[in-house]
Amino acid sequence: MARSSVTFNKKEQEKKKLQKKKEKGERKEARKANSAKGASLDDMLAYVDADGNITDTPVDPKKKHVVDVDSISFRTDRKEEGDEDETGRTGTVSFFNDSKGYGFIKDSISGDSIFVHANGLLDQVRDRDKVSFETERTPKGLSAIKVKKI
Repeated sequence: MARSSVTFNKKEQEKKKLQKKKEKGERKEARKANSAKGASLDDMLAYVDADGNITDTPVDPKKKHVVDVDSISFRTDRKEEGDEDETGRTGTVSFFNDSKGYGFIKDSISGDSIFVHANGLLDQVRDRDKVSFETERTPKGLSAIKVKKI
């Protein structure tokens, strides 16, 4: 008698494949049944009640509040484009590499580390020098310019 070429493992793998295929088909049918295609516009609308919750029932017109547009005020703390950043800052050079031409200044007030390039220097600086500088906003953050020794 010859042995069967189908092993137990192969049978189990086939069963798993069929089971996955069946589950996938069931999920597909469930999506089709729950699909919102063809629904009317009223069924797709959502409303926001007075508490900010989303509901499917429209708000009662008697409960609507009318807001005077002129009473709304906006405030921004951002600086307008073209305005200069803070001027007259002081700090200490925490690191400066002469050969590469860049370094960092530790701001004495905020303690932030601010990048400085050799092009922004008015005087030669070394590590631990006290300096005064101005800042400008660059795409990578603040950068010190007009750096002078104190």
